[in-house]
Amino acid sequence: MTQLLSTDAVPRDQRLAYWTDMICNVYVQLGCDPVREGDSGDFEGSIRQHTLPGLDVSVVTSSPQKVMRTPGHISHSRDDYFLVSIQARGRGVVRQDGRDAVLSAGDFALYDSTRPYQLLFDESFEQIVLKLPGERLRSELRDTQALTATTVSGREGAGHLLLGMIRTLREDIDTLQPASALAVANGVQNILVAGLQTLPAASAPSLSNLTAYHLARVKRRIDEQLADPSLSVSTLAAELGVSVSHIHRVFRSEPLTPSQYIWERRLEACSRDLLEPRLAGRPVADIAYGRGFNDAAHFSRAFKERFGCSPREWRQQRIQ
Repeated sequence: MTQLLSTDAVPRDQRLAYWTDMICNVYVQLGCDPVREGDSGDFEGSIRQHTLPGLDVSVVTSSPQKVMRTPGHISHSRDDYFLVSIQARGRGVVRQDGRDAVLSAGDFALYDSTRPYQLLFDESFEQIVLKLPGERLRSELRDTQALTATTVSGREGAGHLLLGMIRTLREDIDTLQPASALAVANGVQNILVAGLQTLPAASAPSLSNLTAYHLARVKRRIDEQLADPSLSVSTLAAELGVSVSHIHRVFRSEPLTPSQYIWERRLEACSRDLLEPRLAGRPVADIAYGRGFNDAAHFSRAFKERFGCSPREWRQQRIQ
């Protein structure tokens, strides 16, 4: 689903206020000021927003400005999202957690809507902004607070791959089928995570070969038994002939505990099933039960926290 919003829709003296409303609706509650006094009447901006399953991609073109998310905004709107600004043209600064990320064309930086931040643009600019539910990224990365407002170069490595993928996505996004869109959204997240893992703050001790083997063994068994509602760390330990503490030890370097990992894998499987045309006639609750959930209300709450919308809203994307 794509929509275009532009300040051209309102008189010049209303454009800054209209722009502030626009960015609040597309992202989170924010404030916006012109960089220079008296520039309000000359303000221009547009946002082209594309919605993928679990990921919003928008292209922002605008006049110079200063965008703020303050403690007051957070207290009135407790939205939990990560946003990623990819600089396409001009220069920008992302400020959060005591750090400034200076972005030139191709660079990107992460910021977290649960804490105050500022975005600074001294000249006209274009950015591609990714928006994804907070829990989604926290399930992939440890200590995300250490990774915000830090520049990731788009000229090499994962940053370069992300930039290329986003450019291609901009051209083809309106032709994607829902299942393909989900795969693309997951691919974008995987490359984003890879880029953030190159930051010094993300470095973690590498696993020994033995620990990596045991971790892969546990994860494989979890995937094989997702449909079993009795699956737990205790049942896994008994089946594998190891202790519960052993399983917790091999997960020590992971962003999720073993129990959280089980729920995460179940939610991911349900997200795919809900977009599967062959399962279009199956009730949402049956899909949840088929992946090991035994409480429809709990499933619905967990799904919305993970993907930012209800299971029914997620499934609706299949027919849009």
